[in-house]
Amino acid sequence: MNARVPVCIPLRGADADVIIVGGGIVGVSTAMQLTERFPWMRVVLLEKEDSLAVHQSGHNSGVIHAGVYYAPGSLKADFCRRGAAATYEFSRRHGIRFEQCGKLIVATNELEVKRLKDLFERCKQNKLQPEWLHHGDLTTAEPRIVGEAAIRVASSGIADYPAVTRAMADVAQDNGVSILLGQRVVGMSEDNDGVTVNTESGTFRAKHAIVCAGLMADRLAKMCKLESDFRIVPFRGEYYRLPESKNDIVKHLIYPVPDPSLPFLGVHLTRMIGGYVTVGPNAVLAMAREGYRWRDVNFADLAGMASFGGFWKMLKTYGPSGISEVRNSLWKKGYLELCQKYCPELQLSDLQPYPAGVRAQAVSSDGSLIHDFLIQPSKRSLHVCNAPSPAATSAIPIGEHLVDAFARKFKLVPAVAASVA
Repeated sequence: MNARVPVCIPLRGADADVIIVGGGIVGVSTAMQLTERFPWMRVVLLEKEDSLAVHQSGHNSGVIHAGVYYAPGSLKADFCRRGAAATYEFSRRHGIRFEQCGKLIVATNELEVKRLKDLFERCKQNKLQPEWLHHGDLTTAEPRIVGEAAIRVASSGIADYPAVTRAMADVAQDNGVSILLGQRVVGMSEDNDGVTVNTESGTFRAKHAIVCAGLMADRLAKMCKLESDFRIVPFRGEYYRLPESKNDIVKHLIYPVPDPSLPFLGVHLTRMIGGYVTVGPNAVLAMAREGYRWRDVNFADLAGMASFGGFWKMLKTYGPSGISEVRNSLWKKGYLELCQKYCPELQLSDLQPYPAGVRAQAVSSDGSLIHDFLIQPSKRSLHVCNAPSPAATSAIPIGEHLVDAFARKFKLVPAVAASVA
C-alpha cells in the first residue's frame, strides 16, 4: 500500500475530485463504490494509521449480523440485512474466509422467554425467518449451552473484516483510488469551491469530501462547521479467548437475550475465523478515544467528554449499569458469571487474554445514545457521524447509500464523464 505523500499537481483548482477521510471498512467500501459508479472521478483516501482497518473495523467480534435487534424500517435493519448478503457474496468472490454458522439467542428464565418471544416477532418483521427452539431443541443443537428456549437465525455468521477491507482497497486502487497512509487530519475547512484537508504530512485540496472518521467523527464534523448536538463517547469492549481445548464448545454464535433497560447487547460466545472461540464484549467507558486498556488515558479526550452536558445526562441514566460493567471488568469472576449463565462449564482459567475494541458511540445533548446510523451533509461534504455495530456487516450498503446521497447532493450523473460540479 502506498503510504507516501504524493506531489499534488493542481488540476482545475483541486488535487482530487473527492477526498475520503478514514481507512476503516466503511471508508474503503465507499471509495470502492464511488469509483465503480463514477470511474472518471479522482479520489484520494486518507488514513491516519500505517495500515487499514486498525480501529473498529479490526477490533470487533467478526460477526456477520443478520439484523435481529433493530427496529423495522430503520437504517440499521435495512443495511444489516442487505449487508450480510453482500458480505457473504464479496467474501466468496474474493476468496476470503467466512462461515455461515448461524446465531442462537438463548433465554435462561421466564422473563427472558417473554422478551425472546417479542424478539422472535421482530425477527419476522425484519424478514429473517427465525426458528424457535424449545428446551429440548436447544439441548440437541448445543449440548453445552443451557436455557429455557432460543431463537435460531441461520443467516448470521463470521467474517474476516480486515481481509474484506484489504480486498476492497485492492479493488479501489484498481479503480484509480490513491490510498495514503499515515495522514492524521489536523484541520479541515470548506469554502464555496471545495475542501481543504490538512494532515500532519501535508495539505490536500478537493472539490468535495466524504468523512468516515469513526472515533473522530464529531471532531471532523466540527471542523467543517456542521451544526450538530452530539459527541462521540468511547466505550471499550473487552474480550477473552477460550483455550484450544474448548474450540468445539459451540457450533453457533451464542447470544443472551438483550435487556431493554441496558444500552448494549451483553457478553456472548463467538466462533472466530481462526477456529477459536471468544467471549465478550462488555462495555466500559474508555478513558481515551483509542483507549484499549485501562492504562490508556488521554486527558484532552476526558476534558472533551466532561465539557459536554449530554455526557453527564447519559451517566445519570446509565450510571448503575456502567458501574456494573466496571466491576466485571476489574473483577474477572463477575465477568465469568455472565458467561456461566448459559455456559456453566466455563471456569476462570478458561478466560485468556484477547485484544479489546473501542466502540465510537454518538451521544446526543439530551444524554440519549444514538443507536441508528447518522449521516449528515455539510457545505461540500458528507459526514458519517455515527456508525455503530453492525457497521462492519453493513459496510457495502452504507457505502452505496453514501454514494447515492453524494450523487443527489452534488447532482452527479454516472454516465457523464465530467469533473465534479
